[in-house]
Amino acid sequence: MPNPTILWIRKEFRLADNPALMEALAGDGPVIPVFILDSGAREAGGAAAQWRLGKAIEAFAATLEQRGQRLILRRGDALTVLRALIGETGAKRVVWGRHYDKAARERDTAVKTALKDDGIEAISVRAHLMFEPWTIETKTGGPYRVYSPFKRACFGREGDIGTPLPAPDHLAAPKTWPDSESLAHWALGAGMDRGGEIVARYANIGEAAALERLEDFTGIVAAYDDGRNGLAKTGTSRLSENYAWGEISARTAWHRIRAHMTGSPASEKGATVYLQELLWREFAYHLLFHYPDLATANWREEWNVFPWRADNEDAERWRRGMTGVAGVDAAMRELYATGYMHNRMRMLTASYLTKHLMTDWRVGEAWFRECLTDYDPASNAMGWQWVAGSGPDATPFFRIFNPETQVEKFDSKDGYVDRWMGKGSEDAANFFAAIPRSWQMAAADKRPDPVIGLKEGRERALAAYKEMRG
Repeated sequence: MPNPTILWIRKEFRLADNPALMEALAGDGPVIPVFILDSGAREAGGAAAQWRLGKAIEAFAATLEQRGQRLILRRGDALTVLRALIGETGAKRVVWGRHYDKAARERDTAVKTALKDDGIEAISVRAHLMFEPWTIETKTGGPYRVYSPFKRACFGREGDIGTPLPAPDHLAAPKTWPDSESLAHWALGAGMDRGGEIVARYANIGEAAALERLEDFTGIVAAYDDGRNGLAKTGTSRLSENYAWGEISARTAWHRIRAHMTGSPASEKGATVYLQELLWREFAYHLLFHYPDLATANWREEWNVFPWRADNEDAERWRRGMTGVAGVDAAMRELYATGYMHNRMRMLTASYLTKHLMTDWRVGEAWFRECLTDYDPASNAMGWQWVAGSGPDATPFFRIFNPETQVEKFDSKDGYVDRWMGKGSEDAANFFAAIPRSWQMAAADKRPDPVIGLKEGRERALAAYKEMRG
């Protein structure tokens, strides 16, 4: 039998439109899918994302089993593990989908160089994005720093996205399999304490579920422009966790939404806005690639002198949904109980932390990284810097969200806030069931007074901004 190809799975837990899988199958021999739990990689995120990674692995392994394949699990340094597998299997090729954060790029470059020196064919392909970050350039040849021209450039090169690849009919398997570690022994959900069981009730796990949700979304995408802002009703795709873990490709969604555009102004508008959201994700990776410290340093250096507060007691109240501001607290409870937060509330809670509470955006970025099941290193970093005012194409610092007027505008009378703050609500009960016991919070507790008045907090933030500007 010809030598096998090792398919190094990272965040490509799908069969359909998986360029890395198709490249692996293009070899002469069987394919051995492998997931490596690399302790040196940061892109997987915190406790909720680690839990969600375990679910993605579990679902994809089951899919492969149904097709006569397996997902081999190994833990350790990626290069060391790959070399061991090559020695065990006689593989001559290793294929993987590219990642774009600094740590992953450095690791992958070192792996590719070493494997080629060993005489192994090492191939990386575009599998996580529609455009490689270095292929979209300004007229002067540099990276884009503003979203609108980046978006126009992408629409102008829509043909480069390509057509989604179908799931393969046959997955050639080896006659003998290398040993695999146990997913249960990895205990990826251990960091969730007692919250994993609660978060699981809200998750949408696996390729089949993602494709089904995309199909459902096509039925409401015409109303997406307005519907995406409604807090109480589902007006968004809710596919963020599936994009994050590669259970569906952005390219698949792009073409499915394109096919749903009927030519009527209404359908065109909603669908176009959603396509722009997919390009916003591409823009985040474009920036992360060209500015590798996006998640750790102010993109605009002038913000280095802004008097951000380090982590503090007010920030802890924010994390626990105890600020005394109903909209903020509802959103923070949604985050902890579900591993997800509505995008408008992500902007609102980030604005409140960085402006009303004058707390460094990196404190919030770290908490979202810890709690989000759809954690994405590029989108999370850019989102926080965008709201804080320190990032690329950022919202002006003086644009300070008012939590009360935002909820009044986008919530319904019996909707979002009641769902997470109302006594007797199932979702509110889920929050209290999920939180650590050390928080010592109960549904019967009296709601706290606001940390700071909304007007007072706004004026304090604007004064600090004015002083920084000189």
